[in-house]
Amino acid sequence: MTDTKRLAFSIIQFLHDQLHNGDLSSDAQESLEVAVQCLETAFEVSTDDKSLAVTQTLPEIFTTATPKHAAPPQVKIDTTQDAPTEEQIFEAERLKTDGNDQMKVENFGAAVEFYSKAIAINPQNAVYYCNRAAAYSKLGNYAGAVQDCELAISIDPNYSKAYGRMGLALASLNKHTEAVSYYKKALELDPDNDTYKSNLKIAEQKMESPSPTAGMGGVDLAGLLSNPGFMNMASTLMNNPQVQQLMSGMMSGAYGPVGGAGAPGGGLGAGLGAGGQQFAQQMQQQNPELIEQLRSQIRSRTPSASNEEQP
Repeated sequence: MTDTKRLAFSIIQFLHDQLHNGDLSSDAQESLEVAVQCLETAFEVSTDDKSLAVTQTLPEIFTTATPKHAAPPQVKIDTTQDAPTEEQIFEAERLKTDGNDQMKVENFGAAVEFYSKAIAINPQNAVYYCNRAAAYSKLGNYAGAVQDCELAISIDPNYSKAYGRMGLALASLNKHTEAVSYYKKALELDPDNDTYKSNLKIAEQKMESPSPTAGMGGVDLAGLLSNPGFMNMASTLMNNPQVQQLMSGMMSGAYGPVGGAGAPGGGLGAGLGAGGQQFAQQMQQQNPELIEQLRSQIRSRTPSASNEEQP
């Protein structure tokens, strides 16, 4: 349980630092204060207990780990390249179709690979970039999605789906003002698209009343941590020997070194990803009804990519 308390201590310490930086609205400060109180109560941790401090703060750990992550591939369109042959066009289309098939079974990493191969053969096809942008968004690589949408638009300025997907990626990065402009352009080109209309309305609402929980994917953090059902589940989980072992492994680097060299795709992101999946499974088993409520809350507060099929 000591490693779990250290992790909770580090999170609480980070939230305290955010409270004192003076850049938060009163609503955001109140939300963080509630979060701190709930975490201190749930894990029986106090910032006065310096024995729980670790050698690096969370921002320092993040700074160390971030450069180890692979940057989105920088794709440049070679306008001087000879037009692809009929055989090359056929092969690129086959690869695109394979990518679409992978999207249908939610194998987004494989879809990216197929679309990238199609792009390598025929880099003048806007659809390939737009489809890869959708796969990137599913993987949480919104910067990569924005880049691919820009490339798709540069090839075909009248491609409505590229503008719509650009809006989705920007909204996921909390750039709602920019997202609105792209949704509007998408609607100019495809005025009957209900998904664009719905996403535009959501982005405009978030422009007018920005939420202090924007970075949490639209989840009401204060409400979540004030939910007795959630806090009871969290407390039960943290006393579960399997969860304690999981947390200990995450803190000790069993799921990958923090910012460690020589581990492509590893580091903090991979470690938390592997541990997070197991933790999510434990949460689902502990209280499936509450998890479904959280999923519904997220779905109701985030723009939708539904009703869109890969061309």
